[in-house]
Amino acid sequence: MSKKLVQRRQFLKSSAVAGMGLLIMPSGFLSGANAASNKLNIALIGTWGRARAHFDTVSSENVVALCDINEDHIASAAKKFPKAKTYVDWRKCLEQKDIDAVVISTTDHTHAFIANWAINRGMHVYCEKPIANTVEEARVVRANYLKNKNKIATQVGTQRHQIENFDRVRELVKDGAIGELKHVYAWGNRQLRRPGYLPGKGTPPKNLKYDLWLGPSPYHPYNPGYFTGGPGANCLQWNMYWDFGSGQIGDMGSHTMDLAWNAIDADLPTSAVAEGDEYNPEVTPVELRATFEVPANDWRGAIGVTWCQGGAMPKAPKPYVDLNRIGHGAMFKGSKGYIIADFNSRILMPYGRGSDLGYYNKRDKKDMIKPMGHFQKQWTKACKGDLKTSCGIEYNSKMMEMMLLGLVAYRAGEKITYDSKTGRVKGNAKADGLLSKEYRKGWTLDG
Repeated sequence: MSKKLVQRRQFLKSSAVAGMGLLIMPSGFLSGANAASNKLNIALIGTWGRARAHFDTVSSENVVALCDINEDHIASAAKKFPKAKTYVDWRKCLEQKDIDAVVISTTDHTHAFIANWAINRGMHVYCEKPIANTVEEARVVRANYLKNKNKIATQVGTQRHQIENFDRVRELVKDGAIGELKHVYAWGNRQLRRPGYLPGKGTPPKNLKYDLWLGPSPYHPYNPGYFTGGPGANCLQWNMYWDFGSGQIGDMGSHTMDLAWNAIDADLPTSAVAEGDEYNPEVTPVELRATFEVPANDWRGAIGVTWCQGGAMPKAPKPYVDLNRIGHGAMFKGSKGYIIADFNSRILMPYGRGSDLGYYNKRDKKDMIKPMGHFQKQWTKACKGDLKTSCGIEYNSKMMEMMLLGLVAYRAGEKITYDSKTGRVKGNAKADGLLSKEYRKGWTLDG
C-alpha cells in the first residue's frame, strides 16, 4: 500500500474527518464535499451499444476495468482506455480491489445481478434501464441500496429525465393547473412481434462467450439473430423474451413512465390489473393495458395509473385529439383539465367551469425547478459529493416494481392485491409465485 494511501486512511480515522461525513472508497478515493477534484476508478461492464454513450463522461475519470462477453468489443474499448484491465466475466471484474464505481451496460437479465454485487462491495452504481426484470429483483436491489445509501451514489439510465420538459410537467401538475389529479396514463406504441425463442443455429464465434451472455437465464441454443442490430438497438433482438427481458415494460416503458412518475411522487401500488395479447410462455405481450391503484400522498389523493403499449391507448380527452400521433407519451387527468405530454413538449387543456384558469396560481420563474444538467455527469458528481441523483435506485426501482406488477397481473389473468411492505400478493398463490423466477445453477442474485 502506498504511503499516500496510508496517510489518507489515517486521516479519515481522525475525529475531525469522521465528523465531516467523508468516506474512503476501495481505491483510496476520498469522497466528500471538498473532494470534487478526485478521480473515480470506474469499471465499464458492457463496452458496446449503450456503453458508448458513457465514454466521454468517464474519460475524465480513471477507467480501470473493461468487461464484455464479446472480446472484439473489449478490444475496441481498449483503444479508448488502454490502461484498463480486461475481463469477460463480470463476477471476476468485481473482484478487482481498486474499483470505486461501475457503469452497467449489459443485457437486461443481468442488470439486477451486477448492480447488487457492486452495491454489496461498496461501489457506486450507474445501471442502464431496466434495473430489474422481476418484482423480487427490484426489491432486493433497493433493499441493498438502502443499507448503503450513506456510502454510494446510484443512477438508473433513464437519461431523458434531463429534458427540462419533465420538470415543467411536474410543476403544472403540482401547482394545480388541472385541479385535483385523478388519473395518469403513459403509453408506448412500439409493436415488434415474435413467435418464440429463436431455434438453434450454428455455433458461437470464438470472440463471443455465449454461456456468459446467457448468464442466470435458462439455457437456450445459440442463434446469431440474438446479436443483430446496431449499437443501442441490439436489445430489440432479445428483450421481448421472458428469459431475457420484460418487453416494452422494461424498454421504452422505463423512459415513458418516468415522465409520469416524476410528476406524481408515487409510492408502490396496492393493486394491479392487466389485459392484452393472449399469453405466450416465451414472448412478452405486444399489446398490454395495466392499471394500478396508487395511494395518496401529502399533496394529492389516491390516483389511478395506467400503462398502455402496443396499440392499446387511453381515451382521448376530445375527439379532435389524436393521442396515437404521440409515439411515447403521458396524459394527466385532473378535476379541471388535462395535460398531454411527450418527452419534449406538453399541452394544457382546461375544461368545465374552471377553463379560464382563474384557479391556477402559476409559480414565479425564480421558483421553477432548475435544470439538472448532464445526466451521467450528475452521477459522477454525486459519487464525489452528496450522493444525490435524480433517478437513483430507490426512485427507479419503485417505478419498475409497479410496472412489473402489471406483467404479474397479466399472467395471473385477474386483478391482484399487493402488500408493498412484505412484497407479496394477497390471496393469490399463482400471482405471488410470479414475483420471482428461478436462475441457472451457479448464478446468485445477491452475491
